Amino acid sequence: MPAFASTEYPLLPPAAAASLGPTVVLAPHPDDESLGCGGLLALLRQAGLPVWCVLVSDGTMSHPNSRKFPAAARQALRLAELHAALRELAVPTEALYCLNLPDGAVPPPEAAAGAAPVRQLADFLAATQPATVLVPWRRDPHPDHRATYQLLQAALHLLSRAPRVLEYVVWAWERASPTDLPQPGEVEGWRLDIGPVLAQKQQAIAAHHSQLPGSPIDDDPMGFTLAPSMLAHFAQPLEVYLETASR
Repeated sequence: MPAFASTEYPLLPPAAAASLGPTVVLAPHPDDESLGCGGLLALLRQAGLPVWCVLVSDGTMSHPNSRKFPAAARQALRLAELHAALRELAVPTEALYCLNLPDGAVPPPEAAAGAAPVRQLADFLAATQPATVLVPWRRDPHPDHRATYQLLQAALHLLSRAPRVLEYVVWAWERASPTDLPQPGEVEGWRLDIGPVLAQKQQAIAAHHSQLPGSPIDDDPMGFTLAPSMLAHFAQPLEVYLETASR
């Protein structure tokens, strides 16, 4: 998607990652952390900075008709894959916090079911005090990604000091409609050179076996796996980040 890969965005060197300080990444599903910002997470850890991961949904809807892996088994498998991916990125297991919201139905903050996760997220951010939070692009086409962004915005209103918010791109690379794209003056974008840690990012993505071709969950014809064309976006030595232009 040219709007997100614009060469007009400044290209920052790998060392620029350290300027973000302690960082929390919000992942709507297990794998979003590796796809959207695995390179940045690896660079932050190389710089010795703390990184936390908040998993928003339970990740169970990628293969909803599987009998070999019923919902509880799917959740356990995807959580194990996330732990493996975080190890590849040098993020410690104890830095993972799970909200366990329903995959495919993450509630927005205005819904009755949204109040509790907003409070949980605000409490987690107050406890960890990150300088930066990474969250999916506000209009990323998947509804769980949009709801995750909205939950964060609501949680920020409960904090005495708001961290810097950077938005990363996942589904908008291929599925964005014109209205999903950044509008003039809405955000500022920049590209990060992740060349030195690209192999780490690829290993983290590969840890999410169930979401890739050849998935062990092989008894659901309607099951989801990432297409090669989609994976190609995340095999580049660059990651794109956006933030509100008024910052």
